[in-house]
Amino acid sequence: MSNVDVDTLMSDFLHKSGGVALIDGGLATELERYGADLNDPLWSAKCLVSSTHLIRQVHLDYLEAGADIIITASYQATIQGFEARGYSSKDSESMLRKSVEIACEARDLYHQRCRESSVDYTGDGRVFKNRPILVAASVGSYGAYLADGSEYSGDYGDAMNLEFLKGFHRRRVQVLAESGADLIAFETIPNKLEAQAFAELLEEGINIPAWFAFNSKDGVNVVSGDSLAECAAIADSCKKVVSMGINCTPPRFIGGLISTIKKVTNKPVLIYPNSGECYDAQLKQWVQNTGVPEDDFVSYVNTWCEMGASLVGGCCRTTPDTIRAIHRTLPSRSAPAPVVETLQSESGRVMIKTV
Repeated sequence: MSNVDVDTLMSDFLHKSGGVALIDGGLATELERYGADLNDPLWSAKCLVSSTHLIRQVHLDYLEAGADIIITASYQATIQGFEARGYSSKDSESMLRKSVEIACEARDLYHQRCRESSVDYTGDGRVFKNRPILVAASVGSYGAYLADGSEYSGDYGDAMNLEFLKGFHRRRVQVLAESGADLIAFETIPNKLEAQAFAELLEEGINIPAWFAFNSKDGVNVVSGDSLAECAAIADSCKKVVSMGINCTPPRFIGGLISTIKKVTNKPVLIYPNSGECYDAQLKQWVQNTGVPEDDFVSYVNTWCEMGASLVGGCCRTTPDTIRAIHRTLPSRSAPAPVVETLQSESGRVMIKTV
């Protein structure tokens, strides 16, 4: 991809998407709904080993819900993590590539279904509107690899340094960048140090663009306590970063975080919060009844867009139903209402015609 392509990929995509693009929702929740057991340090990446068909199906579910961007199942897929489970470096890299291949296969299959469908919107809420779709290769933070909840704290210890983080992520980023994805999604970035590491890695010959998504637990800073404005400034200064924003953060914090980011950058802002539920890192499970109802989640979306978000979606514990509801609430995306004509016959009988 040329520098021109990198510079214009997101702006061109947003233009074709009507000004706002829809990101998919939570992956792990849906894999579990289909029967996957994710009680494993690899988390959703475990399915790259044993259940690739489930990943493909979840991607399709989100596309049929109206998503314009699907994120690969590589968030917790690291070469080091696979090697710790006994896989070779070659096999580990192969599974990273597989995450992108599965998403691309789902996109191709979806486009085929769009061509075969006689309608753009079905009665059961599925979307078969042929449109541009991006595949984003997910790169989770170092804390996600540790599987100890530290991506929600950003605390990697006093001994952590920039070169270690770059060394940890380097080969993984290279493999994903060369696997056919449209861009790299650096997700749940918990601190300024890791943001800097990602930005510097992108300048090491990576030939596709990226987005940076940070997380916050107070609505002011990223989860480590580092300044969100300073983290966003790192992303803004990197030419390969074409969008930045927030993921895996309670919806109630999003408005203020958008305002902070907009003061730092003119690049498109992306927002894909979690359901608002609390995560118990010790029990490794979400605490029930701590989130916001789906209707409340969706009600925020147009406000976020009015504040400047150009890409919206969901993260942990959101579902295809969430994305479908967001799709319906976006003015540029909702299915057209049927046009009803009232006709009167010569005999005086009234007839209703839907066109």
